[in-house]
Amino acid sequence: MSFWDHEELRKRIFHSLIGVGIGATAGFFISNRVLGLLTRNVPRLVFLGPSEAFVVQLKVALVTGVMLAAPFIIYQFWRFVRPALAPREARSITLAVLVGTLFFAGGVAFAYFVVVPTAMKFLLSFETPKLQAMLSISQYVETVAAFILACGIVFQLPVVMFFLSKLGIVTPKLLMKNQRIAIVLVFVAAAILSPPDVVSQIMMAVPLFVLFELGVLASFLAKPRRKPAD
Repeated sequence: MSFWDHEELRKRIFHSLIGVGIGATAGFFISNRVLGLLTRNVPRLVFLGPSEAFVVQLKVALVTGVMLAAPFIIYQFWRFVRPALAPREARSITLAVLVGTLFFAGGVAFAYFVVVPTAMKFLLSFETPKLQAMLSISQYVETVAAFILACGIVFQLPVVMFFLSKLGIVTPKLLMKNQRIAIVLVFVAAAILSPPDVVSQIMMAVPLFVLFELGVLASFLAKPRRKPAD
């Protein structure tokens, strides 16, 4: 069916948008507090246009609304796909969502408490009496948000490797054999996902390697067990 003919799909999307709207409204009232948490690592910020600070506050409110509405959105998605799944598939997806959410939260916490403070301290260390930092509120918030989102996505690596192993695309033996290549790819990914400074890239590469090792362990757990011969 097309989008306009698929009543159930339109219903779930509409309910999700209502959830985001309610969450964004609530997020607007706490956006100042969220901004305070995001900007705790710098003493002072500026805005370069009359509407820049207000637009940033609206963006923060929208993102906060999506975060608050995320459980409701996932529930709507689940209601849409659940009738098409077998009981075993439903259990697997439920487990994946729970574990993936925990890993995403771990990535956000790692970015907020470790990556962002260290990266900002390093980047601002280039300030001199002649070269003064004047940080724009929009650029700073976008940089912090990029750190947080990148770490949250990267921390999904063990979950992805688990399902790839379940599907038979990768095997524990293959992962163990190509660990050296994985280390190179980890540093390449860290260079792409992090700002262009060595400290940030190393701080992104170390947890990536740990996550890869956890993914190898998850691959062993996902490997189908051989049934005993009759």
